[in-house]
Amino acid sequence: MRELEVLMNPNKLVRHLKKPAKEFTRYDIIKFIDDNNIEMLNFRYVAEDGKLKTLNFVITGKNYLESILATGERVDGSSLFSHIEAGLSDLYVIPRFSTAFVNPFTERATLDILCSFYTKDGKPLESAPEYILKKAHKVFRDETGYSFKAMGELEYYIISEKDDLYPATDQKGYHSSPPFTNQECLRTEAMQLIAQCGGKIKYGHSEVGNFTEGKMMYEQHEIEFMSVDPENAVEQLIVAKWILRMLGKKYGVLISFAPKITVGKAGSGMHIHFQIDKDDENIMADDVGITDTAKKVIAGILDKAQSLTAFGNTIPLSYLRLVPHQEAPTMVCWGDSNRSVLVRVPLGWIAKTSMIKDANPQERGEVPYVEGKQTAELRVPDGSADLYHLIAGMILAAKEGIQNSDSLKSAEQLYVNVNIFDKEHKNILDSLVALPTSCSESADYLEKERAFYEKDNIFPKGTIDTFIKKLKSYNDKDMSERLYGKKDEIKKLVDKYIHCM
Repeated sequence: MRELEVLMNPNKLVRHLKKPAKEFTRYDIIKFIDDNNIEMLNFRYVAEDGKLKTLNFVITGKNYLESILATGERVDGSSLFSHIEAGLSDLYVIPRFSTAFVNPFTERATLDILCSFYTKDGKPLESAPEYILKKAHKVFRDETGYSFKAMGELEYYIISEKDDLYPATDQKGYHSSPPFTNQECLRTEAMQLIAQCGGKIKYGHSEVGNFTEGKMMYEQHEIEFMSVDPENAVEQLIVAKWILRMLGKKYGVLISFAPKITVGKAGSGMHIHFQIDKDDENIMADDVGITDTAKKVIAGILDKAQSLTAFGNTIPLSYLRLVPHQEAPTMVCWGDSNRSVLVRVPLGWIAKTSMIKDANPQERGEVPYVEGKQTAELRVPDGSADLYHLIAGMILAAKEGIQNSDSLKSAEQLYVNVNIFDKEHKNILDSLVALPTSCSESADYLEKERAFYEKDNIFPKGTIDTFIKKLKSYNDKDMSERLYGKKDEIKKLVDKYIHCM
């Protein structure tokens, strides 16, 4: 099985070195560079703004290469983090060998490696996004005995010149096939490159949102990933967004992860699925249904949902998506296969059926039943999400849910199995707590609950201060009401945040 996993892995380093990425050593990286005539090395890392940064190296000899890989390099921390003083700004960036991949876009053969930040004392930088997530997951494992896994649904629009031969049907793009979707080739090329760079992809498809406006065509697509450790879940999404944007530049089309492109059309979310494992087994569901542990985790995340928007919905445009009747949540509740709720429990192969044999009567022998596919889905985040901080916050909320004796009662009270926006269910809608309606309101909830995130220094005080300051700077209280019906002003807002995160 291990041999097949290696041989079928699209990552070029895994195939060449004949070992999983998590086992890569410095020697392995040097060997791959030498065997494949790699000319350049890129250190990649994410700082305060959530975007992928680059530090380039020309490989001039083995001693120089060994030095870079053994000791990393210095960077100016004050230019990467607003709360680091210029006089104390030097940081180290140290490569993590398991993240190495061949850059698919450079003319010269180039290897990229993701890095972590360290201080002058050789200690992890407490405010580094990837370290905040690492700390959150460690305290979750230590205090609960469980592991947290996550995966994202990456929705985005491709904006290009209109194709008059096969015009898009407005808001009817879900799972369309060519020629009635024009950008499948870009999506499938992106999926191949993401997989080569280490991403674990579940599937890709066209999404609901497609429409034409003037001479331009707007097509919405989605790439969904597989459940992995939270650190890997974040980094494969960050690399995927970079790859999609690079392909957009290559083909002369605009790729946008903005939560809303225009009013009245489908917005783009960044739904985050999560699961809880015990001894490498998913314990979200059993033969009966969702487990009590899963319900406790859901209750914990619902309890912190309002402040989590500070990390998952970080621009004013986010709150044009979070409106009723748009399959985007506005109230704090959960349910099964219900797209009007905040946390949805999707279909999960709980029943041990014989669907494969029914569809394939020629099938002989026992068909293996694959367990452990059940997840729950947080539906509020969007493409502006600061993913390291968002998932770190979700993990801390999940931990509190597991440890809180009232969680099962809370989960029972917040369970909804109807569309809360139907008129006949107004009494249910009125009983629920609302999500924030602006960045400003989101900042207020984060301020109110900052002690929860700052406990044990998981989120440093400066990090929370930075989020609150940024969210407040938009001055977007009552923005939705102020912009109602003002198409030109809404377009200006969309144009301003079209390249969010």
